Amino acid sequence: MEQVPAAQGSARTYTLDGFTVVELHGELDVCSAPAVREHLDAATSTAGARMIIDLRPALFLDCTTLTLICRARHRALHTGGTIGLVCTHPWHLRLLRATGLCTVLRPAATVEEAVTHEPHHED
Repeated sequence: MEQVPAAQGSARTYTLDGFTVVELHGELDVCSAPAVREHLDAATSTAGARMIIDLRPALFLDCTTLTLICRARHRALHTGGTIGLVCTHPWHLRLLRATGLCTVLRPAATVEEAVTHEPHHED
């Protein structure tokens, strides 16, 4: 019987200028989803949450990760919060464009740039 590989992705959370920043690291897939979901849920657990997801440390992401990002966006916006995304990797940007998420998440190049972006409240 073949074993499922251990999760190779992780998340780290910190605050900056009133924003909760969730950095996603490594290979993000179905195996790392529970840990990533835990960080994103914590960041969106209060009304009016201001969150930034930083994908720069991510080496790989799949549709599971995109689903978690969409879920976090919905949770934040549903309670009057904001969400920003930091992404510079060409393959990740290509995936975001292909799924239409670039339009709603408007990736920034740095966390500092994401903090100064106009908040995106639309659904």
